[in-house]
Amino acid sequence: MRLEGHGIEDAVVELRPLDHLMENAGMIRASGWDYERVTYDYKMDTPVKNETFYLRIQGYAVEGDVDKGNAVIKLLTPLLGKHYYPHGVEYGDGEDFPQNIVEKSNQILKKVKEQIDQFKVQENA
Repeated sequence: MRLEGHGIEDAVVELRPLDHLMENAGMIRASGWDYERVTYDYKMDTPVKNETFYLRIQGYAVEGDVDKGNAVIKLLTPLLGKHYYPHGVEYGDGEDFPQNIVEKSNQILKKVKEQIDQFKVQENA
């Protein structure tokens, strides 16, 4: 599910402050490295056995390298997904997302947006 309208999509932020503010919001950058892309996830477990949801914010480098830590990142529209063991996470609009999970995701995105606004840079690319 795309979580649009939060003002995060298309924001351009330097990688180091982005990593810091995402960590402050409880989001973890995926451990796999990439020269051009970043992915931040927030895991939400539920009382239902094997029911896990992920809030995901992705971005790509408009300059610099993620691996070197000098990248400037342009963020994409946040996603909310449901994990299906052993297949992975599905982000489709046909998924069923509990209202409390959607509300928690919106709260996290609001916190991220407030912090991103402090660190936005003008895009040169």
